[in-house]
Amino acid sequence: MLGPFLSRYWLGSLEKYSEAEIVMVGLPFDGTCSYRPGSRFAPERLRCASWGLEDYSPVYNMHLEDTKFTDAGDLELPFGNTEKALKIIEDNAFQVFSDKKKFLGIGGEHLVTLPAVKSCKKVYDNLAVIHFDAHTDLREDYLGEKLSHASVMRRIGEIIGFENLKQIGIRSGLQEEFELMNKFNTPVKNSKDLESIKNKKIFLSIDVDVLDPSVMPGTGTPEPDGLLYRELAEWIKYLKDFDIVGADVVELAPDYDNSGASTAVVTKIIRDVLMAM
Repeated sequence: MLGPFLSRYWLGSLEKYSEAEIVMVGLPFDGTCSYRPGSRFAPERLRCASWGLEDYSPVYNMHLEDTKFTDAGDLELPFGNTEKALKIIEDNAFQVFSDKKKFLGIGGEHLVTLPAVKSCKKVYDNLAVIHFDAHTDLREDYLGEKLSHASVMRRIGEIIGFENLKQIGIRSGLQEEFELMNKFNTPVKNSKDLESIKNKKIFLSIDVDVLDPSVMPGTGTPEPDGLLYRELAEWIKYLKDFDIVGADVVELAPDYDNSGASTAVVTKIIRDVLMAM
């Protein structure tokens, strides 16, 4: 008998979709990237790097296998056709939500969150989004394009209602974007600011550039004065008490950090998210 062979799937993943409660889906798309492309390479790199993790988390006192997740692999997304790529993501996410499973997307750029949230909203009407990011992502459009990673939260707010959007770590954007945030009270400064959505279904979206570039240089649009890993990890653990039905972790661009440290940090964030879900 040949083997054993190295796995191409995430550490601790179940083999059968039917047995899983959480479905991890790779979303290798960066078609609207406005600065440094390369986030489409993140899902595959993260899978390989996951084998450097420990299966056990002393913070959660859990093993990855306790989360009952399966790694479905990467979707095959067309180059140069943003709408078709988003439709493929939307259809696959809808299948996961319709099967009463939780969806975990691994990007890819932040626009991949839009189709996942659209699908989630079809199944869970009482939906709110918690958004970690350095950037507001609330532009009406970017260079005339409404489907952009720079406008993804604007499109999501139009779907779920801006009063159901909460944003953490924001420190960059246009004046009108900050005015929109203040109008709808989307900024979160402490846990009390999340009380209004605690009884809702939650989609959690983490753009890794929420972290300071000293921690996360491997991203498309690094922004100084960000969170440290420990601060983000504490937020994720706090959210364990919320009803998280979907999540994604996006915007790792691994080739901008040849040390591999950024990729290692994101694998640990993903482990945290799996355990919080």
